[in-house]
Amino acid sequence: MENKQKLLSAVSLCRKAGKLVMGFDAVRESVMSGKAWLVLLAADVSDGTAKRMARTCEDITECRRMPLTQLELCGISYKKVGVYSVLDENLANLCSQYLADEKEENE
Repeated sequence: MENKQKLLSAVSLCRKAGKLVMGFDAVRESVMSGKAWLVLLAADVSDGTAKRMARTCEDITECRRMPLTQLELCGISYKKVGVYSVLDENLANLCSQYLADEKEENE
């Protein structure tokens, strides 16, 4: 299974475990309350949204862009969502691992 599919499965696992927050405002609230371990951005999220979320996450938690588009993530969120946060440390580490593996594959 390629890393993109593994990452999609990991994000899906976060959702099934009830540890995935979706949508800009809900994610911002989870970051500001200290609950978010990792913030994930869809590949096709707007630059403005990415910058605003990066500023929100600054010095609080990690903000990473996924190689998955909003359309590819619709199977998890059931609508087009570009911003996600993971509320569990172990699940966040799993997602980060697949993001790092994806980056190494592209280099």
